[in-house]
Amino acid sequence: MRKLVIPKYFGRPSIGLALFGCTNRPFYHVCVFPDRALGRRYEGNILEQVGTFDPLPNQKNEKLVALNFGRLKYWIGERNAHISVPVLELLGLSGLFPIHPKSFIRAKDNRALIADQQLKAVAEASNAEKLSEEQVNSKTL
Repeated sequence: MRKLVIPKYFGRPSIGLALFGCTNRPFYHVCVFPDRALGRRYEGNILEQVGTFDPLPNQKNEKLVALNFGRLKYWIGERNAHISVPVLELLGLSGLFPIHPKSFIRAKDNRALIADQQLKAVAEASNAEKLSEEQVNSKTL
């Protein structure tokens, strides 16, 4: 039988992302959850919302993040909350913590992907030029 406990004071809380939003339009709340032993993270289990994160870029190509640093400091400092890796990355980029190593890895992978795309675009452009030159030469003969 399950014991009745007050989740706010039981175990070690964790800070993570709770998915809100709809299909093809994710939106995350940065939330504090009770101890993982109490069950799966779901909306009814949230102790406090301490921020929001919109992962899709807006018109200015910005991903919007809003965080309540005072409450985050409380949960991390006084309640010794466990922090998930995605939230650690956000906190590193916001300046509260040092930048997480996974942020550097993701940036390196993105740079390599962009470089590959640029190389493919240059190769396609040169192939198109060669084809057009060959067509012009064949018409003149």
